[in-house]
Amino acid sequence: MAKSREAELVFVPLGGVGEIGMNFALYGYGSVDNREWVIIDVGVTFPDPSMPGVDLVLPDTRFIESELHNVRGIVITHAHEDHYGALLDLWPKLKAPVWMTPFATGLLEAKRQAEGGGTKVPVTIYRAGETFTVGPFSIEALAVTHSIPEPVSLAISSPLGTVIHTGDWKIDPAPAIGPRTNEARFRELGERGVLALVCDSTNALRDGESPSEQDVGEGLREVIEKAPGRVAVTTFSSNVGRIRSIAEAARDTGRQVLVLGRSLKRVIDVARELGYLDGLPEFISEDDYGYIPRENLVIICTGSQGEPRAALAKLARDEMKTVALSPGDIVVYSSRTIPGNEKAILEIKNLLIDQGMKIIEDGDALVHVSGHPRRSELRRMYDWVRPRIAVPVHGEAAHLVAHGALAAASGVPEVAQIRDGDMLRLAPGAAEIVDQVPFGRIFKDGKLTGDEEAVGLRERRKLSYVGHVAVNVVLDERHELAGDPDIVAIGVARTDARGEDLEELMLDAAIGAVDSIPRARRKDLDLVQEAVRRAVRAAANEAWGKKPLVTVFVTR
Repeated sequence: MAKSREAELVFVPLGGVGEIGMNFALYGYGSVDNREWVIIDVGVTFPDPSMPGVDLVLPDTRFIESELHNVRGIVITHAHEDHYGALLDLWPKLKAPVWMTPFATGLLEAKRQAEGGGTKVPVTIYRAGETFTVGPFSIEALAVTHSIPEPVSLAISSPLGTVIHTGDWKIDPAPAIGPRTNEARFRELGERGVLALVCDSTNALRDGESPSEQDVGEGLREVIEKAPGRVAVTTFSSNVGRIRSIAEAARDTGRQVLVLGRSLKRVIDVARELGYLDGLPEFISEDDYGYIPRENLVIICTGSQGEPRAALAKLARDEMKTVALSPGDIVVYSSRTIPGNEKAILEIKNLLIDQGMKIIEDGDALVHVSGHPRRSELRRMYDWVRPRIAVPVHGEAAHLVAHGALAAASGVPEVAQIRDGDMLRLAPGAAEIVDQVPFGRIFKDGKLTGDEEAVGLRERRKLSYVGHVAVNVVLDERHELAGDPDIVAIGVARTDARGEDLEELMLDAAIGAVDSIPRARRKDLDLVQEAVRRAVRAAANEAWGKKPLVTVFVTR
């Protein structure tokens, strides 16, 4: 049989490998020119300061869009934004059947309605322990623990072997909600033979094991019990186990709970429907706030990442109608700092401290734990599964390399170091990068989605640094200036170091540029336009040291 017609099993990440977030993975089975595909997770990442105005960052799906006729389905491992957050935006392009757990399905629908409707994604619901077929793949969902309800790893079986795609996981002996990580089933699969473990690397640099969610619940209870006044706890809205831990700690210390923040309320509605908050007292409303003594209240609120419009930021700025904090109240950060958010978080903390609030965060007490495996947990997983190939994913270069070294030291025969866009052949033969496919980022910008050029990001980035100058030049029938040009400068310095008006200097430069062109040549309006543009930029640069974007209109 010709080599090109031989069936292969390949793995292609379009996001999440070499970066944290925006997870988007493909598994393909078949010959080089006729592969069937399953997509695992469709995540987003969040814009950094170099992307002014951008709402969300999505994976570039050009490669798989060219293979849509062979895409058999999309499977979502759990409902964190970096694993499912791009589904509403990308599904109209991908249009493949989708499999999700009940919690992820409920959250997707709540999110769709909150965003004003839009395309309804048809979903088949699956649960941990179930097996379903997607094209040539038999997929078994394995229960794991993580910082959200119903996370799963996927055992993806094909005629060329079984791959375990872990998604996000940890080994928590006492989760606040849901079952523990299914060690017995991982071991059984390991006994049968696992071709590859495609595994979470987020905490591959951290030694030991993560504390359990139960330990965090006890840490929170101690903080709440000792607090003389109100306690406000900010956490990730998707962490229903943490919300439950906080509510139980409040109940056990004789306090009532108030929830602030739209995303938290949305998650709580879905969690209640599915029974994850059964047995807890009803939460109070904002209207009841004024009637509850300070020492009898716990507030759970959004804003752990310094988001300026979130509930904690509004409390810090005292912008809420019916709810306010007082000196001596305690604010607990039951969360980690996502890289890039340090400055925003610090600003909110300083506002709170200025008003006399006390901040407690991880390090002061056990009030947060990661949902990802540390090094000892990774070793245990390799001991259970004993794969032939380790493929570190979900991490930046440092995490991936550290994870790879740990896998090799754990006795894994082959370690495949790959990055976004690499096509890794898992079978037949040794693991090998056999191709590179297009990958990258596209941007959700208001109502539109596109690459840097399509949404105007490059120019907007320049605008945010150097401003914009618009110049309108009118020539009469003799090609002389019909009056001074009009000039409008936005985001440009007012005066130079000597106090001279910058607009006046640029205006003089525009007039000088027109005058310097022989009248016969001024018939060429493009020539006039470019001469004025260059002159205005040069004048600004000489006076200010920066070159603004300049737009020139020439009319006759």
